[in-house]
Amino acid sequence: MKFTRPAPLVFIFLTIFIDFMGGSLLVPILPFIVERYRSDALTVGLLGASFSLAQFIVAPALGSLSDRYGRRALLISCVIGTGLGYLIMGFAHTIELLFIGRIIGGATGGVAAVAQAYVVDISKPEDRTKNFGLIGAAFGLGFILGPTLSGLLVPFGLEVPIFAAAAFSFANAVLGYFTLTESLPPEKRQPVRVADLNPFTQLWNLIQNAQVRGLLIGFFLFNFAFAGFQNNFAVFTDRQFNWGPEQNAQIFAYVGIISSIVQGGLIRVLLPRFGEARLALTGLALIAISIGGVALVPSGGWLFLTQALTPLGVGLCLPTLRGLISKAVSDSEQGRVLGGSQSLASLAAVLGPLWAGAVFDHWGVTSPYWTAALWLGVAWVCTFWAVRKPTVAPS
Repeated sequence: MKFTRPAPLVFIFLTIFIDFMGGSLLVPILPFIVERYRSDALTVGLLGASFSLAQFIVAPALGSLSDRYGRRALLISCVIGTGLGYLIMGFAHTIELLFIGRIIGGATGGVAAVAQAYVVDISKPEDRTKNFGLIGAAFGLGFILGPTLSGLLVPFGLEVPIFAAAAFSFANAVLGYFTLTESLPPEKRQPVRVADLNPFTQLWNLIQNAQVRGLLIGFFLFNFAFAGFQNNFAVFTDRQFNWGPEQNAQIFAYVGIISSIVQGGLIRVLLPRFGEARLALTGLALIAISIGGVALVPSGGWLFLTQALTPLGVGLCLPTLRGLISKAVSDSEQGRVLGGSQSLASLAAVLGPLWAGAVFDHWGVTSPYWTAALWLGVAWVCTFWAVRKPTVAPS
C-alpha cells in the first residue's frame, strides 16, 4: 500500500494544538506547583513571564531564519525543544528548575510565528484569514483538552500532566519529520540581516511601518490584557472562591469548546459578510466586557456566564488581526513580520502577567480584571484608527 502524506495544514494544526494544549494544561496546576516554593501571585506571574521573555528574544530570529532556510527544519526543532522544556519542568524539584524549563519552552515557542508563515506560504491571500482561523481552532481545542487532560491526570500527581504534554510534543516531532514538506521555495528566500536577530531592532522597524503600526499596538494591548487574565485566573479563583485544579480545568475546557467552534467554523461564515475589520473590533469589545465582568461576579458559578464571551471575542479578533497584519506586507516579508508580531505578543505576555500579579498583590484580587478591560478599550481605539482606511500590501 502506498503511503500518503497528510496535508501540511494537518501538521500545522497539530503543532499549534499541542503548543496551546501544553500551555493551557499548566494553567490550572501551575499555582499549586509554585505553592511548594512560594505563596505570592507575583511568582506565578514571573514564571509565566520567563517563558514569554525567552520567546520575545528568540521569535524574531526564528521568523527571519525561516525566511532564509525554510520552515520545515525550524518547525520540527521548535517542537522538540518544547518537549524538552516540559520534561525539565516535570522532573523539577526546585523553583529554579521550573524557571529553566519554562525558559527553554519559551525559546522554542516561536513555533507559532513559523507556523503562521507556513500557512501564508501555502494559502492564497483571500484564504489566509480563514486558515488562520484553523490555527485559532487548534488554540480552542488545546484549551478544551489541555485543562481536561490536566483535571483527569492531576489525581495521579501534579507532574503527570506535564509529562503527558512532553510526550505529545515528541510524538508530533516524529510525525513532522516523516510527513512535513518544505513550503518556501529557494527563489523566495531572503538573506538574514543581523538587525533582524535583535528583537528590539525588529520591533522598532515594525513600529516605523505606518501600514501596520496601529494594528500592532492593538495586537500588543490585546495580548497584554489577555496574558495577565490567563496567568492570574487560577490564583484569583483559588483566593476568591476556593477553587482547585479540577474546577479551573472545567472552566478552561468550557472556554475552549466555544473558542474552537468560533475559530474553526463560525469565523468562516462571518468573515465574508462582515469583513476582518468589523470582526476584529467586535471581538475586542466582547473580550473587554467578559474580562471586566470577572471583577463583578458574586460567586464562582457566574464565571461560566462571563467567560462565554471571552472565547467568542478571541475567536473573532485573533485570526482577523493576524490576517490584517499579514495582508499589509509583501510575501517576502511574511516570516519577518509575523515573527516580529509574535515577538510583540511575547513581550506582552512578559508584561501582562507581571502587571496582573503586582496589582493583584497590592490593589486587590479583582484589580487585574477591571484594569485589563481598560487596556482592551485602548486596543479597540488603536485598531479602529488603523482600519479606517484599508491597507494594501506592497508587491
